[in-house]
Amino acid sequence: MTRFAPVYRALGMIIMLFGLTMLAPLILSYAVDDGAQAVYDESFALTMLCGAFLWYRYRRCKRELSIRDGFLMVVLVWTVLPAFAAIPLMLQLGISHTDAYFETMSGLTTTGSTVLSNIDQLPMSINLWRHQLVWVGGMGLIVLAIAILPLLGIGGRQMFKAETPGPMKDAKMTPRIAETAKGLYLVYLGVTVACAISLRIAGMSWFDATCHTFSIMGLGGFSTHDASFGFFDSPTMEFVAIVFMLIAGMNFGTLFLAVTGRSLRPYLLDPEARWFLGVTLLSIFVVAVYIWKDGAYPDLDTAMRHVAFNLVSIATTTGLSSVDYAQWPIFAPLWMLFLSSFATSAGSTGGGIKMMRALLLYKQVYRELVRAMHPSAVYNIRIGGQVAPQPILFAVLSFAFMYMVSIVSLTLILAFTGLDIVSAFTAIVASVNNTGPGLGLVGPSTTYEVLGDFQTWVCTFAMLLGRLEIFTLLVVLTPAFWRK
Repeated sequence: MTRFAPVYRALGMIIMLFGLTMLAPLILSYAVDDGAQAVYDESFALTMLCGAFLWYRYRRCKRELSIRDGFLMVVLVWTVLPAFAAIPLMLQLGISHTDAYFETMSGLTTTGSTVLSNIDQLPMSINLWRHQLVWVGGMGLIVLAIAILPLLGIGGRQMFKAETPGPMKDAKMTPRIAETAKGLYLVYLGVTVACAISLRIAGMSWFDATCHTFSIMGLGGFSTHDASFGFFDSPTMEFVAIVFMLIAGMNFGTLFLAVTGRSLRPYLLDPEARWFLGVTLLSIFVVAVYIWKDGAYPDLDTAMRHVAFNLVSIATTTGLSSVDYAQWPIFAPLWMLFLSSFATSAGSTGGGIKMMRALLLYKQVYRELVRAMHPSAVYNIRIGGQVAPQPILFAVLSFAFMYMVSIVSLTLILAFTGLDIVSAFTAIVASVNNTGPGLGLVGPSTTYEVLGDFQTWVCTFAMLLGRLEIFTLLVVLTPAFWRK
């Protein structure tokens, strides 16, 4: 394993960087005296010591990471960090390693599923820690590492390529990868601050505004209350959340270009943004009229309000809820889960196959229909005025196939354990899409606490598979990867 020594060295640095993120809840714990001070002292010390040991052991291995190293680096980061993040939960709440790892994997993968109840009674620092994981995982801790590790002698292009969501992984906004990562995080941080201030103006406390901002920007779905966003029962807060969920559901690269160019032109030229907004807004109208006609609400305005928030939340894979939408006619929640499979843009903090891949699949199907009628016709698939290269089309088709295989296989595994098919299917869809709540036993008014340990680990694997967009994880699991 010495050939992966540079990976272990970089991993040690990332673990230490991650340890520093524990300082925020640690300081809060001391400030409000919520009883978790010793827990964070121990967790911080253990995380920093483990990271320092790993770095010191391989400190002399300074070569540039290869593509293979990059894949392994990403998988290790997303499997190791949740283990360290789970330490405060285990020590303070006394929950099992399985539940604690699920909770922190859910946070870092921005899924938002939870096994915890009585969230309103949790220590403030524990709630901050859960939400902070979502925010850090939103853009990807790898991107943060790319901005810093080059200063320590480790390049990051391979890690960035393996981590970046979406099919167009080679596109870059600035000449240097570190500058790109820094630019993304500056934009991410700026929008985060704007969201927190907006929620505070709308009436939230600073603590609730901060925590829910982390969930909204990371599209993660954790809340400081068992009733989620329904606790506030505020149309103004819901409107603010909708606006920022829509922003977070679109490509941050487009936002970066719009901010630096001080123009909305990048959004007008972005085919994903048009489709994302169009499909989402049309779905809000159709679903609102549908459930109003069905009698779920007495007037269309009320239906529109609740559908707008909950549909945008699920479509963007956020997972916050203002009402128990599982009580709506079954078409509505199923359509919302379907939207979570493809609505968000590549380069966003959302999950699913992404709108870019959905557009390419749609255009590929249309091309095959044209070829069936006109075998000699030459029909190129274009996205944003550019011809999509054949390798990207093949990659998208392969991804779509593995996406369906993964959902079917993992659903059958949960069904084999005795879970009813609605709960099993929606739990896997919600986990692979990093959405959070499903239907049935894992609906918006319940938690994943009802699952057994094995079922919990299956959902944990599904979250990791979805966050790493399937192939990054599968590549590392193939025997060929480990051959010299």
